[in-house]
Amino acid sequence: MEASRLHQSYSPVSMRLPHLEPFDRFPLLFITACTHDRRPLLATPAAVTLLRDIWYESLAIDDWAVGRYVIMPDHIHLFARPGPSAKPLAKWIQGWKSISARQLTASRLLSSPVWQRDYFDHFVRSVDSYSEKWDYVRANPVRAGLVSHVDDWPHQGEIHPLRF
Repeated sequence: MEASRLHQSYSPVSMRLPHLEPFDRFPLLFITACTHDRRPLLATPAAVTLLRDIWYESLAIDDWAVGRYVIMPDHIHLFARPGPSAKPLAKWIQGWKSISARQLTASRLLSSPVWQRDYFDHFVRSVDSYSEKWDYVRANPVRAGLVSHVDDWPHQGEIHPLRF
């Protein structure tokens, strides 16, 4: 491809390859975030309720819909999709981490920081990939020896249905 055509089809603002532009409009993302030093802070009814409430409200506040999720003691996995007026991904994650950290440290007298600064995100590109990732993360509590069957883990669910 000649250089002038490449510059026309690839914008440094989007930082995406040209062939992904149609896909990029409202992508489904798979996100993993860990607690600081992988401390087991999250698999409690209070922490789960707090995170679920924040994620539920994020649709109205930040235009981010959270679908399926699994909350492990030291990390979370969730699927999310931005809407047309969504905050950038990094700002949205920073926001719910900040709110949850403040509330967790206030209510449980935990020391800061609660979350690792970074996170992992991955674009889900097909129905098969979505199913495979969900099956894999849903089995995390079994692999970690926390429960015998995936349905026994109480800290998982779906907030907003996100279809591929």
